[in-house]
Amino acid sequence: MPRELLKGNVAMAEAAVRAGVEAYFGYPITPQTELLEWMSHRLPELGRVFLQAESEVAAINMVYGAACTGVRVMSSSSSPGVSLMMEGISYIAGTELPVVLIDVVRGGPGLGNIAPSQGDYNQIVHGGGHGDYHSIVLAPSSVQEAIDLTVLAFDLAEKYQAIVVVMADGNIGQMMEPAELPPMLPIKSEYPEWAVRGAKGRDHRILTSIYMNPEDEEKTNLRILERWNKIEENEIRYREYFLDDAEFVVIGYGTAGRVAFSAVRSARAEGIPVGLLRPITLNPYPFAKVAELANQAHAFLVVEMNTGQMLQDVQLAVAGKVPVEFYGRLGGVVPYPDEVLNEIRRISHEPIAVGVDPRRNWMQRLKTEIS
Repeated sequence: MPRELLKGNVAMAEAAVRAGVEAYFGYPITPQTELLEWMSHRLPELGRVFLQAESEVAAINMVYGAACTGVRVMSSSSSPGVSLMMEGISYIAGTELPVVLIDVVRGGPGLGNIAPSQGDYNQIVHGGGHGDYHSIVLAPSSVQEAIDLTVLAFDLAEKYQAIVVVMADGNIGQMMEPAELPPMLPIKSEYPEWAVRGAKGRDHRILTSIYMNPEDEEKTNLRILERWNKIEENEIRYREYFLDDAEFVVIGYGTAGRVAFSAVRSARAEGIPVGLLRPITLNPYPFAKVAELANQAHAFLVVEMNTGQMLQDVQLAVAGKVPVEFYGRLGGVVPYPDEVLNEIRRISHEPIAVGVDPRRNWMQRLKTEIS
């Protein structure tokens, strides 16, 4: 199919439509509102369900109800809106239902601003509501990848009866790029055997996240964990750039990974043997790949648009073998490639101690840089 100039939010919305989404429930919040707006006219014209709820809390509970019927259902929001959805997300996970959520991340904490950020990493990857469960988290770095991962999200959700979050920072939602949309898939003609779609002529099906008997809750948690173990075995995704001979490794995802790629190419032109690992699945995280790179690298540099939330996962994987440095911009500020290039130059020329908290030194450098 031909490529079109598409805004990220619209591209993800249309990708979901073409992936066969049957129902969308959401509430407007910048910088993802265009996604909801697109759904508001696109789904009704196709005879599908669009409903703007009175709040994010209502929206996620509507998603919960629709998911029980086995349809492809989704919502989208941005950081504080997703925070409001957390109880419903946990209920969905406890009921073992397939749901897709798109989080277009903005600056925070609090109401913050509408600028692009990656401050939701802990909320989405390590948080997501109370209880023992994981969501699959996909992080695009371009409009095309946002389209592809949105389609993939529905397939993964149904394959594992799990929540899949496409976590795109505000840049991805707002930027316009040439991209190719997938073909239109047909709406399902059959629904899973667990779906609640009327009980005429058969026993009732009950879907619940309430297990008053602790032993029953434990069995459910173990079942969810076994499913997650399969996800970790089969669904880790990442992109590698110039890593074969890299002595220094940069790690970044989403927009930060894209900016880091420009910096890595410039550093390569200067003769610095540096490569980039860009995680696509933030959960499950490519721990094994990072650990493997720790056997060849002299140092790592983690680049994020937050205070170093993914940094902790990289440190865990590296296990103290080599130094891990950090560079971040906060509150919706996007780093420039030259900023990351200067950090690459620094780690390639300065001796760096293992075990020193990289965020303290980074804070001092950043405060000097922006003063």
